[in-house]
Amino acid sequence: MNREPTRPELSIVIPVYNEEAGLPRLFARLYRALDQLGASYEIVFVNDGSRDQSASILAAQFRRRPDVTRVVLFNGNYGQHMAILAGFEAARGEIMITLDADLQNPPEEIGKLVEKMREGYDYVGSIRRKRQDAAWRTWASKAMNRLRERITNIKITDQGNMLRAYRRNVVDLMNQCAEVNTFVPALAYRYARKPAEIVVEHEERAAGVSKYSLYSLIRLNFDLVTGFSLAPLQFFSMLGMVMSFGSAVLVLVLLGRRLFLGAEAEGVFTLFALSFFFMGMILFGIGLLGEYVGRIFEQVRARPRYVVQTVLQQPLESMAERP
Repeated sequence: MNREPTRPELSIVIPVYNEEAGLPRLFARLYRALDQLGASYEIVFVNDGSRDQSASILAAQFRRRPDVTRVVLFNGNYGQHMAILAGFEAARGEIMITLDADLQNPPEEIGKLVEKMREGYDYVGSIRRKRQDAAWRTWASKAMNRLRERITNIKITDQGNMLRAYRRNVVDLMNQCAEVNTFVPALAYRYARKPAEIVVEHEERAAGVSKYSLYSLIRLNFDLVTGFSLAPLQFFSMLGMVMSFGSAVLVLVLLGRRLFLGAEAEGVFTLFALSFFFMGMILFGIGLLGEYVGRIFEQVRARPRYVVQTVLQQPLESMAERP
């Protein structure tokens, strides 16, 4: 009689997008590092609509190590965080660890997160000891970290680092969410009862180029801020009241000068400057409001967040223990 297959202790979730050049090196280091931990594990690769040969390479790796390898194939590109959520839904482990496929997060550092999780934490983030990124990316990331923490009260020191660990209870709560756009580490931080952070090493990309441009980083932070806080809208509401009051005072001052001092042309350029400043603030506020309206629009359409084309995994019958 078949029994239910035992859950592995660890599930490693790795989103993959156009990483064919670096996957062989990832396999060589990842499986060796996990085998040395001495814990039961599975690796869930999520191919996020890669246009290169990544899907074929992942399928070949599944055939080599079907006992611990599972591959989720999307029918298109849905983004890194959607790939992570799909991996969470497919994973069976008690502790889930997310990892980049580009080897900037060394697989050998996974053991540090596992040790911290075994101390009783339900979410463990990581801080890169020495970032191997371009200076502008490091500076922009730190600036957005500070802004995000002030606005959302989510205390993540290094929000751009993928190497993180989540306990099953936190992942189950995230799997119940139906948000179209979200930021996985921030969502986990909200649900975690006992979060922690550790310092890990960071390396240069093994191959290929970064998939994040300046525009995509800005978009990601817009999603993060608008998805977890109403503070920007509240700020502009207060700013609008202050500007309205200031404008009313300015009108009264100009009307008084007109009545008592007569017509004048002095200060006209100052008025132009103030008008342009106010118009710029108004346009920015409209754009910010559009971000929130856009999120509502995406949500009410209730379209699937992603579409799984197929999942490569061993049949449950072969995974179950037999008496």
